[in-house]
Amino acid sequence: MNEASIKDIVRDKYAEAARRVTAGDGGACCGAEAALGDVIGGSCCGAKAAPAGANAITSNLYDAGETNALPEAAVLASLGCGNPTALAELKPGETVLDLGSGGGIDVLLSARRVGPKGKAYGLDMTDEMLALARDNQRKAGATNVEFLKGEIEAIPLPDNSVDVIISNCVINLSADKDRVLREAFRVLKPGGRFAVSDVVTRGDVPEQVRKDMLLWVGCIAGALEESDYRAKLAAAGFEAIGVEPTRVYKVEDAREFLAGKGLDVDALAQQVDGKFMSAFVRAAKPKAAAN
Repeated sequence: MNEASIKDIVRDKYAEAARRVTAGDGGACCGAEAALGDVIGGSCCGAKAAPAGANAITSNLYDAGETNALPEAAVLASLGCGNPTALAELKPGETVLDLGSGGGIDVLLSARRVGPKGKAYGLDMTDEMLALARDNQRKAGATNVEFLKGEIEAIPLPDNSVDVIISNCVINLSADKDRVLREAFRVLKPGGRFAVSDVVTRGDVPEQVRKDMLLWVGCIAGALEESDYRAKLAAAGFEAIGVEPTRVYKVEDAREFLAGKGLDVDALAQQVDGKFMSAFVRAAKPKAAAN
């Protein structure tokens, strides 16, 4: 399947998720949040019934203190695998860009951290998600936020314009990760920081999982092997590269995110046990770098 087909599938699935939230299925676990769970392979309703394995990737990422003041739709539309705003050490006055900003939760949290003298951009290719994010921005009263339409392989910002790039389980959805990382390097200021949450693998992963497009949309099949991620960042020009596991998925988690995909769950769950992890991926653009 080519890059355009992958992009179309990703766009359609995330547009559907945004429409579910916007339609107001949204107050209860078994409404919008369950529908969003269908996109990433687990359901909030299932999580209530079986908390040990369900919603293994997207659950329990944010503290209540972070989300209490946010619009409910921003929280419900979160499809990430980590909390990059908490790990990126954002400073007042910085300019931050969220690649694949979805419903806007990480942009709104970043806007708080950088303060009124800073700026938080969100970039997304899905019209429905952008509309939802802008509505959430309005509800939150965030004036230092701007949502941009575009693709993470072609960031619509000038060279050397951003202090920090964050992303939450989105880069692995791209079929051209080298281009994404080159673009990230281009728009970062010299000395700027790359600080993303992503799903990363360790060791060989069954080809059957890699080929399944529903799992690609679920942030699994497109995940890079840890050493490949490091190599691609270095090739793009980054230094001070680090990959810090934040959650390692075990066989029980594997059963949850493989279920309903037409795969031999019993056989594959054992093969992927411990090989997928959510990780915080850090890197820096050299202070003397030129694009």
